[in-house]
Amino acid sequence: MKEKTSITLSKETLAGIDRVAGSKQTRSAFIEAVLAQYLRKRARAQVEARDLELINKAADELNAEVEDVLRYQEMET
Repeated sequence: MKEKTSITLSKETLAGIDRVAGSKQTRSAFIEAVLAQYLRKRARAQVEARDLELINKAADELNAEVEDVLRYQEMET
C-alpha cells in the first residue's frame, strides 16, 4: 500500500530526475527506487559494520592467545 507525500526539490534536482528517469519512469517511481536502494545499502552497511566489529573482537582475542602460546614456547627453549 502506498501513501501520498509531498516533498520540495530544487529545479536542478527535478531536471536531473527527469533526465535520468526519462519517459520510462515517473518521478515518484524513480525517487522510490533510488530511496529503496539507498535504504538497502544502508542496512547492509550496518550489518557489515557489526560483523567487522565481531571479527575484530575475535581477532584480538585470538592474537592474545597466540602471543601467550609464543611466550610459553620461548620459555620452553
